[in-house]
Amino acid sequence: MSPRAAARLESIGFAHVYDYVAGKADWGSAGLPLQGAEGSRTRAGAHVRTDAPDCAPDDRLLDICARLEETGWDTCFVLDERGVVLGRIGRRAIQGRADVSAEEAMTLGPSTVRPSARLEGMAERMRQQELTSLPVTTSDGRLVGLLTLHDAEEALRRLVA
Repeated sequence: MSPRAAARLESIGFAHVYDYVAGKADWGSAGLPLQGAEGSRTRAGAHVRTDAPDCAPDDRLLDICARLEETGWDTCFVLDERGVVLGRIGRRAIQGRADVSAEEAMTLGPSTVRPSARLEGMAERMRQQELTSLPVTTSDGRLVGLLTLHDAEEALRRLVA
């Protein structure tokens, strides 16, 4: 929205008006709500698991493995102090159970998708690449959550019904 449009809305009584300069694409990539027929319900960000485990780079892998066993997860995201994804600890590292830091055990720079990614496309990608999940991050790399193939397919069934 232009500054002029924002000023006009304020002049007619809207209390919270923002001039979001970065645009609609960045808005959706930040996980903010989208409207219309292709709104948030049809996007990956609306269907992520926000309880995916995370850890700091200096956490010990053995401690992480113990936490994962308790919760039933088979992955953990290594985040910096701002919540930016640095890496992912996957099944191979968990099975190895070495006495190393998360930073030493992680796979660097895992492939991620934005919250605004179309759910149908992400489900198709997971099926084609034989993935069970995809990490979802904002455009600045902060973890939003984990989209599982099961959750994506279930959401698509509900959207069609």
